[in-house]
Amino acid sequence: MKSVDIAVIGAGPAGAATAIRAARSGASVVVFDKASYGRDKVCGDGLTPRAVGALNELKIDMSDAHYIEGLRMIANKTVRELAWPGTSRFPGHGAVWPRRRLDKALIDAADVAGAEVIWEIEALPVIDGDRVTGVDAGGERWNAGMVVAATGAPGKVARMLGATRVEGEPYGLAIRSYVESPRHDSRHLEATLTMRDHNGNSVPGYGWLFPAGDGTVNIGVGALSTMKGFKNLNLNALLDLYHSQVDESWQLGPYLEKPRAWRLPMSAVQRHGPGWVAIGDAAGLVNPMNGEGIDYGLESGMLAADLFLEDPASAPERYDVMVGELFDSFLRTGRRFSFLIGHPWILNAGLRLAVGTQAIANITLQVMGNLVDSKTPGTAGIVLKAADSVLAGLDPILRRTRA
Repeated sequence: MKSVDIAVIGAGPAGAATAIRAARSGASVVVFDKASYGRDKVCGDGLTPRAVGALNELKIDMSDAHYIEGLRMIANKTVRELAWPGTSRFPGHGAVWPRRRLDKALIDAADVAGAEVIWEIEALPVIDGDRVTGVDAGGERWNAGMVVAATGAPGKVARMLGATRVEGEPYGLAIRSYVESPRHDSRHLEATLTMRDHNGNSVPGYGWLFPAGDGTVNIGVGALSTMKGFKNLNLNALLDLYHSQVDESWQLGPYLEKPRAWRLPMSAVQRHGPGWVAIGDAAGLVNPMNGEGIDYGLESGMLAADLFLEDPASAPERYDVMVGELFDSFLRTGRRFSFLIGHPWILNAGLRLAVGTQAIANITLQVMGNLVDSKTPGTAGIVLKAADSVLAGLDPILRRTRA
């Protein structure tokens, strides 16, 4: 039997952020992952300015990433190319960094900081009564002052801890591949907000082209579960359709690898308990309006480590409170909004509004860039707070009339 201060299950960005932060402050940390070192993770690869800010805070060398100046939003025939807004909290640029390289940079930093990283072993929480006391991994038991679930979309660990998706709440599905394009070095992400399937049905989601600067572009589409016929939606066909729509303007080559899909969790029944916390996707910290969660994963991972270092006994409960204060209102608004746009006529009207004027497009940009939370000043913060209040009253109706 071994003992550590923190045991992390999952070596993605969220888990690595916890390990880096804690190990650099002298805590003993072990990180487990079922995959092998250097594994790929299916993802859009886009980093918002918020994510770049978190990586800067962790002192991660980003010279290997492709610099992104802003976002090009397309809705019907309207095209708006907007620069990321620099703020006192976040830099005025994002990046595209394929996950194989991003995750390697982060876990390598955790290793350098002193964390022990163990690959190709499944770790499961040890539960004694109502408390998590450590993990079982590869036939060994590790006692831990706190166990951190950084396992992404809910699975076995989430079921054991009760950190599963809230039944009835929205979730997303996405699919991506890579293609070659002469525009691989573009400085803007591109998002097509008006998506339709082969039958002409409006899809609440978007298609994206994220230039990686290495000769390739990450191409993908995502959709929310609130649309009618979601369970019958063919993601491969939707991606093919999107590829054909943007082929000419981006001069796309064929898929360089088989398209891969993944689930986007957007809620969690629990994200903490005695002796444990869930962070990032495992805690449902995914923006329902863009499917992005790397930045929330990095921030929640650092927060969990900081609170443990301050007071291990109270860390899980304080973590849940602080994450709630920062993100819950915005994410709740996003989930409720997703019920609205599940109705095609509301979705189409909303998209015309979202990019209809420069002022509203700027707010849409902040939402798409995960730049809005409880600390956001200005128009965007005011609008989202008002939306939260209005949608709270409409919530029962939205659920009864969901598409």
